[in-house]
Amino acid sequence: MRKFYFLVLSVFVFQQMFAQNDNIDKKGLIDKEMKSFTHKMAVGNVNPNTLNYDLQYQRMDVSLDPSVYNISGSVTSHFKPNQSMSSIYFDLTNTLTVSQVQYHGNTLAFQQLPTKELKIDFQSALPANVLDSLTITYSGAPATTYNAFSTGSQNTIPILSTLSEPYGAQDWFPTKQSMNDKIDRFDFKITTPSQYSVAANGKLMSETALPGSQKLTFWRTMYPMASYLVALSITNFVKLNDTIGNPPFPFVNYIYPASQGNSTIMSNIDWTKQVMNTFETYFGLYPFRNEKYGHMEFQYNGTCMEHQTMSSMSSWGRSVIAHELAHQWFGDKVTCGVWNDIWLNEGFATFGEHLANEKLLMTNPQFMSYLLDQKNYITSSPGGSVYVADSNLGNIGSIFSGRLSYSKGGYVLRMLKWILGDTAFYQAIQDYHSRPSLAYNYVKTQDLNASLLQSTGINFTEFFNDWIYGEGYPIYDIRWRQSGGQIIIKAAQTQSSPTVSFYEMPLPIKVNGTGGQVAYFALNNTTNNQYFVQSVAFPVASVEFNYEYQILEKNSTVTQDNTLSTSDVNKEEFALYPNPAKNELYVKGIDKPTDFTIYFTDGKLVRKATYQSAKPINISELVPGTYLFKMKDKNVKFIKK
Repeated sequence: MRKFYFLVLSVFVFQQMFAQNDNIDKKGLIDKEMKSFTHKMAVGNVNPNTLNYDLQYQRMDVSLDPSVYNISGSVTSHFKPNQSMSSIYFDLTNTLTVSQVQYHGNTLAFQQLPTKELKIDFQSALPANVLDSLTITYSGAPATTYNAFSTGSQNTIPILSTLSEPYGAQDWFPTKQSMNDKIDRFDFKITTPSQYSVAANGKLMSETALPGSQKLTFWRTMYPMASYLVALSITNFVKLNDTIGNPPFPFVNYIYPASQGNSTIMSNIDWTKQVMNTFETYFGLYPFRNEKYGHMEFQYNGTCMEHQTMSSMSSWGRSVIAHELAHQWFGDKVTCGVWNDIWLNEGFATFGEHLANEKLLMTNPQFMSYLLDQKNYITSSPGGSVYVADSNLGNIGSIFSGRLSYSKGGYVLRMLKWILGDTAFYQAIQDYHSRPSLAYNYVKTQDLNASLLQSTGINFTEFFNDWIYGEGYPIYDIRWRQSGGQIIIKAAQTQSSPTVSFYEMPLPIKVNGTGGQVAYFALNNTTNNQYFVQSVAFPVASVEFNYEYQILEKNSTVTQDNTLSTSDVNKEEFALYPNPAKNELYVKGIDKPTDFTIYFTDGKLVRKATYQSAKPINISELVPGTYLFKMKDKNVKFIKK
């Protein structure tokens, strides 16, 4: 999405977080985002009048001159009704004038409604599930509500560009903006004065000279695309044709002539090849390889946008380039299906920045500093959820919250990586955007959760309840003592927000020896004031918690406590161990036969039996995943390895 990255509510925090020069480009990018949503967000995610058909193809045949704020021509739409219908609606601003609607050689009656819709009436009802088409001829000066269509200049040369996210597509062409139906194919046929070049989504099919010093440019995309990602830019571009990826595919950049002489811009464009290789390694193959990737420069100063196959750029920092490229997988291939779930776009793209920083842009100390800044920014306020509640859809700051949708969303993915390990995590997110039901489609948080369960066998419902739908963060009090060849650790937790009763998380622990020895532990913390005993074969000098900022927390403390003893562990009233477990579970604090049940985290019963004191519970036949163990009034989650 358009990159503003962080809310202006904390410029100081913003500056502290992104001291790297590349990130200066991110400042001041929120204003247009806010304006775009101000008028429309109350409508919600769906126009109910457009739910009765599937929009499969659109062809835009229009004339555009960058020196004139106007559009004229036609859009042909191929659609398939999913029920019998006597009329069809398109989203279209009423500042544009529709002059004709043609249908099989006939003209149809239509109305341009105050609701910014075009209603077209058929002479007789169309049958369901039969592909059909019509052509809308229109002209005029596009609406300025969302500033989706803009003219300006670069070095005195006129330029025209579009930036439709989230609801601006209707300002310059008739389409369907509801977030449930991507346009399967799209053709641009753009007539301009011959001195200009047109950059757009997809693959350049042809440029044809026309009489009267005109030129026809034809771009085509064969991949499904959300209407807000349809985009073009027109000026006297320098065209840079190259290849990227392995095996290579087209890398196409349309830049201003002045930019070609800027060594930093040219170097950063070339650096895109490195980050593409990195993302293909960890995210999977670039999803639009049959067409291209590239950038088109545009005049929306301080803004960048991940338009499908060709990101629109007004700045060229490497972190911005990485963010927009990551969106091609997460935002363009799979697109958030409701604006409540915008973190599925922005959190993943922010995690793309994490990956670029870690693998390409920073040393390990620099990356640790970056993560600490991110963590401090996220926890600078005790509340706020990543998921945007329906009641906040009219609040622009809630939707495009740099702290929550972007930074916390990205950090949630880092925590998933910590839980799963790198190999399983990256395989799981590759699976997520590749599943037939999700690829090139709209997705929601529950789709990601279901995909993770299918990939890993772990149900992350409780995790998402805490970290996506819940608010805040945990504060830990970690106490430790060495006793012979063991270290005793007690973990207590409080929460910054009452919306989360307890964050079940594996705790990152680093134990440092007096002779430089090191041991690492991931302690599966499922209850408050939980004790852990680990073997350590060296004298312990210190204990570090969250040593590589694997999880979100704030103001946590680590204290050597010589009052801890193994008797404290034994006196613990109730405990289920080991956790995670492979084949057997033991119950502490129960000294007589007691009934228990094991459930999947979705509530489905797995087993009901009686525990015999001091005897193990065999769980070898359970598939790996997260389960809920219930005994008396105790509910404990455990992980089957």
